[in-house]
Amino acid sequence: MGSSRRRLSRRTVAVALAGALGALGVTLTAPPASVGRTDGAEVFVVQALPGASYDVSIDGKDVADGLATGVAGPYAVDAGGHDLVFTPTGDGAPIATSVRTGAGSSTDVVLHQPAARDGDPVVDTYVAPMKPIGPGKARVLLAHTATVPPADVRVDGEVVFTNIANGEYAEADLPAGTHTVALLPTGSRHDPILGPLDVRLPAGTITLVYAVGSPRDGSMDVVSHRERLASDGSVAPSRIETGSAGLAAFVRVRTFSG
Repeated sequence: MGSSRRRLSRRTVAVALAGALGALGVTLTAPPASVGRTDGAEVFVVQALPGASYDVSIDGKDVADGLATGVAGPYAVDAGGHDLVFTPTGDGAPIATSVRTGAGSSTDVVLHQPAARDGDPVVDTYVAPMKPIGPGKARVLLAHTATVPPADVRVDGEVVFTNIANGEYAEADLPAGTHTVALLPTGSRHDPILGPLDVRLPAGTITLVYAVGSPRDGSMDVVSHRERLASDGSVAPSRIETGSAGLAAFVRVRTFSG
């Protein structure tokens, strides 16, 4: 099963569920586990299906047994193509996918719920943006991988993105610090799906966040992990630039200032 997610270039979305991460706790990564000869690429496996567990293999080698909702890895791999198989520990057919890694890259392979409540699980891949970051900033990548209708996000009381859909993702470099965030049904000002939550984003890190579950059965949550980034020595940004989703080209960073 290949990746079908669409890229949201409106990067400010990432702050919303990253906020949920701060309140619910971050899963920090373990040292790399070798999968064959390494050239510097790495793969994380993200199991984002509540109430399920899977055995995971990469290129025919078992790397995780009974993985419940959470993150496993990183696993060192060669640059190039790799085959991953998620095998349920109970009933159900294995789910296979493939991923192509570049030298020095970090890729998350995410097994998650589809948009349809009763649909089959899907697998998407997300490449972490690991370029150096300036002092006083934190980077976030958010992927909408829950069975949730299109949603709006509020950061520090203001709507910063509307109509986030399943499988879409965004990234942002933001001022490090504490922010208040909430995820609400599109067009709603009340009854948040998640939050509001006070959250802290540490400077010099990237946090990768995946929405999990469904508010209908009370399983709404986040799965996440965090990595350190090198410093590029720059000053804090005055704006975030992005743009292939047909939205505003520039969003002022001061909205997120702590």
